[in-house]
This record gives sequence, structure tokens and C-alpha cells, in this order.
Amino acid sequence: MKQAPAVLFEILRGAWITARHFTVNMVFHTLRLFRIRTRRAGAVTIQYPEVKKPIPPRHRSLHRLMKRSGTDRPRCVACMLCATVCPSECIVVEAAEDPDPDVQKVPSRFIIDLSRCCFCGFCVEACPEDALRMDTGRIDLAAYDRGDLIYDLERLLR
Repeated sequence: MKQAPAVLFEILRGAWITARHFTVNMVFHTLRLFRIRTRRAGAVTIQYPEVKKPIPPRHRSLHRLMKRSGTDRPRCVACMLCATVCPSECIVVEAAEDPDPDVQKVPSRFIIDLSRCCFCGFCVEACPEDALRMDTGRIDLAAYDRGDLIYDLERLLR
């Protein structure tokens, strides 16, 4: 029974925080309604599926592999630097010989497991060929199955 006052105190504290945020936001929105400028704007609710917030240009979103100019083949030379530097160990690269004499190796398998990825961007920074990028602008990473979060070579080239 000694914990009942502590629980009641936490409930009242939570209600106080909610009321404070409501009041502060209402004041800022009322001042804006009367065209009074303040340094801070009130919080705004975004209706997500219909209205999307703009993504900053430096945001790291889904991965993609760049294609060689004029072909559908990946720019990757299977140097394995992205897989080596990845702290989550979510990248698997297997190399194969390329029939083109100018290119020594190409990836026969390139897999990124997004369920393990921490989106740190180290793989993008380590790539010497600028073959891997995280600039798709896609942030919707929900899937019903874990297998849908595994991106292979064909999916990364789209």
C-alpha cells in the first residue's frame, strides 16, 4: 500500500506535462493566428499517409546500387569494403569474374539484410566506386515478413 501515493504522483505528473505542452502549443498557435511572430512555432500534427514531411537532403534512407553508364550492370567491383566496414554485418558480397577486360570483378551476390542494418552509412562512405548509395528518399520500411527486408542484387538495382 506504500506504492499507491507514488503511482498517484506519477499519474499527476504525467497529466501536468500533457497539460503544459497543450497550453504552450495553444499559446503559440494563438499568437500566430494574430500574426505575432515568436522565435518558436507550436507543434503541428502531420496527417502522415496523405501529407508527408519533406526529408532532409542528408537523410540516410534505403540502399541502392548504382549502374554503370550505358548498361544495366552494377558499378560495384566486389571489393568487399562495404561488408568489411559494416558494424551490423548485414551485407554479404560474393565476387565473380567479369567477361569485360576493363572490369576485374563483379558481384555475383549482393545482399543487404535491412532487418539487421543500423543505417549508419559506413558502407556508403567506404565504397571507392560510389556504387552504393542511401539516397532513395524511401523511409517506409514496414514488411509483414522478414524475407521482404532482404534486398538482393536485382532489388538494389531498381
